[in-house]
Amino acid sequence: MSTPLQAISGVANACQVTPTLFTGGQPGREHLEALKAAGVEVVLDIRDPMEPRPLGDEAAVAREIGLAYENVPVRQGAAGPAEMERILDVLRRNKGKQMFFHCGTANRVGGALIPYFMLDEGMNEDDAVQRAMQVGLRSPEFLEWGLDYARSHARE
Repeated sequence: MSTPLQAISGVANACQVTPTLFTGGQPGREHLEALKAAGVEVVLDIRDPMEPRPLGDEAAVAREIGLAYENVPVRQGAAGPAEMERILDVLRRNKGKQMFFHCGTANRVGGALIPYFMLDEGMNEDDAVQRAMQVGLRSPEFLEWGLDYARSHARE
């Protein structure tokens, strides 16, 4: 049996973030099947449902395979605190479960993980940004989205 990281081999920016959280770009059906076989329980997809997908109806495919599927659409120019709250809620509710968190290339995922790294994992800002870039963050917009949220919710 493969590990979840091996299951997403070939997915753009495939990464293991924590012992139970794996990230990357758009998976194919074969990746979802391999993730399920490797023990992953939840897929968190932050792509807009209107984005073109080689997989077709990812929610239906994931559920058919036996994976829980959550979608929180995050669009360029429209990422705000409401989307971040929903993403963090899914991550927190499923903490400890094997999860695959993705968008198209892991750029949005990287931005969304900055507050998770800082608020939930206790990382400082520089380390959180560096880790987000390792995940796939490339966009200044999604960098600021993550940092703004984390800064405004930092515990004093």
